[in-house]
Parts: sequence; C-alpha cells; structure tokens
Amino acid sequence: MKTTSSKSESTLQNSASAVHTESNKLQPKRTADEMNLSVDVESSQDGDSDEDITPGLDDFSGLSPYERKRLKNISENADFFASLQLSESAARLREIIEKRQPPKSKRKKPKRENGVGCRRSMRLLKVDPSGVSLPATPTPPPLVADESPLLPPGPLEMTSENQEDNERFKGFLHTWAGMNKPSSKNTEKGLSSIKSYRANLNGMVISEDTVYKVTTGPIFSMALHPSETRTLVAVGAKFGQVGLCDLTQQPKEDGVYVFHPHSQPVSCLYFSPANPAHILSLSYDGTLRCGDFSKAIFEEVYRNERSSFSSFDFLSEDASTLIVGHWDGNMSLVDRRTPGTSYEKLTSSSMGKIRTVHVHPVHRQYFITAGLRDTHIYDARQLKSRGSQPLIALTEHTKSIASAYFSPLTGNRVVTTCADCNLRIFDSSCVSSKIPLLTTIRHNTFTGRWLTRFQAMWDPKQEDCVIVGSMAHPRRVEIFHETGKRVHSFGGECLVSVCSINAMHPTRYILAGGNSSGKIHVFMNEKSC
Repeated sequence: MKTTSSKSESTLQNSASAVHTESNKLQPKRTADEMNLSVDVESSQDGDSDEDITPGLDDFSGLSPYERKRLKNISENADFFASLQLSESAARLREIIEKRQPPKSKRKKPKRENGVGCRRSMRLLKVDPSGVSLPATPTPPPLVADESPLLPPGPLEMTSENQEDNERFKGFLHTWAGMNKPSSKNTEKGLSSIKSYRANLNGMVISEDTVYKVTTGPIFSMALHPSETRTLVAVGAKFGQVGLCDLTQQPKEDGVYVFHPHSQPVSCLYFSPANPAHILSLSYDGTLRCGDFSKAIFEEVYRNERSSFSSFDFLSEDASTLIVGHWDGNMSLVDRRTPGTSYEKLTSSSMGKIRTVHVHPVHRQYFITAGLRDTHIYDARQLKSRGSQPLIALTEHTKSIASAYFSPLTGNRVVTTCADCNLRIFDSSCVSSKIPLLTTIRHNTFTGRWLTRFQAMWDPKQEDCVIVGSMAHPRRVEIFHETGKRVHSFGGECLVSVCSINAMHPTRYILAGGNSSGKIHVFMNEKSC
C-alpha cells in the first residue's frame, strides 16, 4: 500500500508541473508591477478555503488546491491589467509630447521705415558723415629691422653733435689736451679712519647746478678725469655716444659735448693711466677706440666685426697692453704697439658670457672676469689659444653676476654684484689659493628691464668701502664698508631717479652717478667746487 500511494503522489506532482508550464506559456509576459500585484493578491488570499475557487477550473482537478488558487490569481491579474489599457495610454501620451514641441525660433527682421534699415557705423562702412566715400586706407610701409651699421674703420674726427661754436670747442680740446700728466698713486698714506671719511662724505652736496643732461639714451659707463684742478666727467651711452661734461664751464650747457664714435652701447670707459688726455671707449659693436684731445680724433685700437665686446682693462701701467672681454665668453689680448687693429691672442673660456674684466692693481698679470654665474681669476701669462683654465673660481653665486672688481690700491679684496640681491666681498690677499668669502651684504639689485644693472665699485681713496646705486625711496646712492655696515647715503631733492652707474674721483671727494635718461648727478665737497 505504501508503494502504491507514493507512486500516485509522484504522478500527481508531475501532472501539476505540466499544467503549470502550459499556463505559463499561455499567459502573456508580465511586468514588474503585475508580478508585485499578483504577489499581493496571493498573500491576501492565503487564508481562503478551497471552496472559493472559481468554477471552470475543473479541467485541472488533478492539481493541488494551491496550484489552482495560483492560476486563478494569475487569470484575474491579467484581466485587470487588460482593462487598464496601458499601451493605448502610452501611445496617446507620446503623441501629445510630440505635438507640444516648441517651434524653431525665427529672428524678427527689423522694421524698415521709408526703406531705411537699422543704423550702422559710418566708420565701419568707410563713409564720411556727409555721405561721401572715404579714400582707401594707405598701405603701411614694411617694417625695417632696427639695425645699427658699423661705423667705417679707421680714425674718426672728434666732432661735437650738440655744440656749434667751433671756437669754444677748440678751447675745450686745448684745455683738456694739456691735462696729460698721470696722477700719482700714494699707497703709503694708508686708509683714512671711517670717522674722518664719513665726515668728508657728509660735506658732499648736490644742487641743480650739478645735474647735467648729457646723452639721449641710458648711461652704460662712466669715468672721472683725475685732474686736481678741473672736473671732467665722461659717460658712455646706449646709442654709441660718448659725452664729456666740464663742470667748471659756465653756463653749464656750454660745458657738455657729445660725440658718436660707436654705433652700439658703450659699456666701458677709462682715461688712460699713462696719458689722461686719452680716453678709451669700448662698445658692443666690436670696436675699441681711443679719443685723443690733442689730435681731436678717435683712433681705432681694436676691431672685431664678428664679435661683441663687453669690457676691457689695462694689463700694463703704460696702457700699452689690454685685456678685452667678449659677450660670447672669449678674451682678447691686445698690444697697442703692434700696427693694425687686430689682437695678439684670442682665447676661449669656460664662461658662457663675460660682463666685466678687471686687472689686479699690484700683480697686473692677474685679472678677474664676471659672467653668468661664475667669477674666475686668470693669469694673463698662461692664456692659450684654445681654452684657458682659471686659477680660481668663485662659486658662491646663485644667479648672474653683473660685475667683479679688485680693491683699487692693494687688490686684497674683491666685490661682486649678483642678481640674487647680494653684494659679496672676498679676501683676495692670496691669489694662488682659494679665495674665502668675507661678507655678504643684502642689497636690492633687481633693476628691471629699463634700468642699467647695478655695478658696485670701490672708492679709489678708501678701498675698504664700496659705492652702489639703490632702488629705495627716496632715491639715493649708498656706500658700504667691507664689514657690511652702511657708511653713508647720498640723496637730496635734486636726486629723483636711480643712479645705476657711479664713479668716484680718485683723489677728490666728487661722486658722479648716471641714470637711464642720460643725466648725471654730481655730489661735490664744498672744498672741491
């Protein structure tokens, strides 16, 4: 009996599963909402009895009560959703949405009154306000590169550009041609005390009578004549001009003479130590000339059209041999006693650029160069044609160096001006070994694009003090001791601009500063006036 009952139960289950499969095939696919609703109906009718089953399902009498109840719920749910007509409603909504799309906007055309449209600019229409057509705009001429052609080789006549009185100009040349005695350097006197030195500086004043307009462009270099009786200031300008200013001439406009011996900036000027009636000027245009007051000409000393010069100095006290620095890092050894305008020796250096060259005042075979981030000391006797190695390299700088100079009497100190806003002073008393750094002076050296770069210079009378321009307000020129202490500041109502280039008289208390507008400001001690 047990076996028979188990077989009947399995047969009933198989028939129920078959009926369930057929009902699933006959019913349409239901959505998620239909499934959820059927579940709710099933859950609500779980307590109903088998007697509530709708007649018409007798064909599935072989199913269990649960299966028949489930099929009933499915049938009712399908009829309910069919009565809602969801597909028809969705189609109607789709048609409504398509009909309600906004039409494409069309710009309204401006109304015309009497055939006249909107107002328009007559300038854009190229019509004169009176209604007459304007002439065609002329074609601008093609831009020509601003080139400064080299002046012809050979000597140039010393002709003033701003003075027309030839008699007065001849008198000027005659006066300064007689100032040909070299100044005597008294190195045995020693340095003055800072107290007396500061007292002399306090006596130096500036006035409107000592402010001169000399050149038309920024001043790049400056030198003071070593005369003890008269005051002559020489400046080199951006456009190749060399200006001479005689402060003893009255009225002061008659004491300014401007010459044009170069075609590009004059970056270095010196009065000859052997004959102060000669002034040597070096320019970016690759020429080095000597202005001779007695002959009234600018003689050509050295010429190199393939290179640009930056600085020079005298290797010998008689000014017969020179060392010339090039912007491309080369160096030239020039002997003025050799006929012609070429060099004796041309050597390259490891520096990418040379800004200044300065010779040791005692051991004149040594000279120092300032470049991008390097300061080197060389021995002129060891210069080679292909590359020269420096004796010493000063590597304490972090940015480009504007200048480097030995102290004027003993050469025991070196001052450098760096773009990292620092002045550095080194101990160069022993050139054959490493040069130690003594002092770092914080000073704003950021002059920008339009001002000439600062160059700290030693006072030739007081070689432990340096002179440098300042960006501070009110405008001033400052003097620092080698220990870093500020000794003095020159200023006044007449000093209204930055003096980037400064020079001090070798024996008298006279300071001249040049600015970017071609003016010089002169501070003088009352005893020197």
